[in-house]
Amino acid sequence: MAPVKPMVDDSSDIETVAIAPITPGDVESFHRALDLVARERKYLSFLEAPPLDQTRSFVTDCIGRGDPGFVAVVRGEVVGWCDISRHDRLIHAHRGTLGMGIVPSYRGHGLGLRLINATLTQARRAGFVRIELSVHSDNARAISLYDKVGFVREGVQRDAVYIDGEYRDTIVMAIVERENAAG
Repeated sequence: MAPVKPMVDDSSDIETVAIAPITPGDVESFHRALDLVARERKYLSFLEAPPLDQTRSFVTDCIGRGDPGFVAVVRGEVVGWCDISRHDRLIHAHRGTLGMGIVPSYRGHGLGLRLINATLTQARRAGFVRIELSVHSDNARAISLYDKVGFVREGVQRDAVYIDGEYRDTIVMAIVERENAAG
């Protein structure tokens, strides 16, 4: 599948970016943004977006479960996202894994902070106690964002990623807030 650039590629309209819960109507645009970031081969745990039908299933399943998920949208096109997928086993249901990304031309304008704050707020309301993530150790911008919003480093997975002949470490981070526990 050839990479598809989002139709919107002008960060000059950064003030018009809306942060909103992801909807089924966002799936195709989200898929394009996901593919664009994945094909950079630096940030995500895959090198291209999954097929559109799998992306659609992921989004509709997350919405159906009430998992937090937000998108940054400009003129109907997704330019960034942040989601937390709740673990499905009962003993892990208090936990979720965070994923996020922003298309290149919209980075460095505070969208990541807006997205992650909206998503974490919703996760707290939904009773998540632990939110975890792994980030490539050379992704300084993301690590700084995660530090800023309260994630704590829990460890390093050495040589966890292999891309284009290079091994990279990942840093495991989490926020734990027991006061969010339901009941």
